[in-house]
Amino acid sequence: MLKIKVNNKFNFELSSERNQTLINGLPFQGDILKVNSRSFNVLYNNKSFNAELIEFDKQKKTCSVKVGNNIYSMQMTDQFDELLHQLGMDNLNIVKVSEIKAPMPGLVLRILASEGEVVQKGGNLLVLEAMKMENIIKAPADVIIKSVKVNPGDKVEKNQVMMIFS
Repeated sequence: MLKIKVNNKFNFELSSERNQTLINGLPFQGDILKVNSRSFNVLYNNKSFNAELIEFDKQKKTCSVKVGNNIYSMQMTDQFDELLHQLGMDNLNIVKVSEIKAPMPGLVLRILASEGEVVQKGGNLLVLEAMKMENIIKAPADVIIKSVKVNPGDKVEKNQVMMIFS
């Protein structure tokens, strides 16, 4: 069983029974031909469609598929994902970070994020000069800046708290 959510609107359940593919419990009356690693030809209701896999993330179980001029974003869950969700264990990989500390002694050159700002994982927070090199300190997770504890020109020691997140 595979549940597929398309464009955060439409839900489909894909399963297999007696060598037949079922979509929402009904037999799939069509055919899919793989053209190459990213292109497929789909025959459904006596109509032919060309589909192109644009993006695929195996870890997140997401993909984007282009059919004609339309792009469809899909999120997939299987029976194991559903079981983890029912047990409340589906968010164990979410990283909770409360602060960012200086990874080394240095001089704060620039603050790139301000209090109250939402910063995505990998987004720039500040520039720290250490050993004559400028190091951009990035957000380790999706965060909201609660307070900035340093200013440009401040010298920081290793493990000194530079920003606090909420």
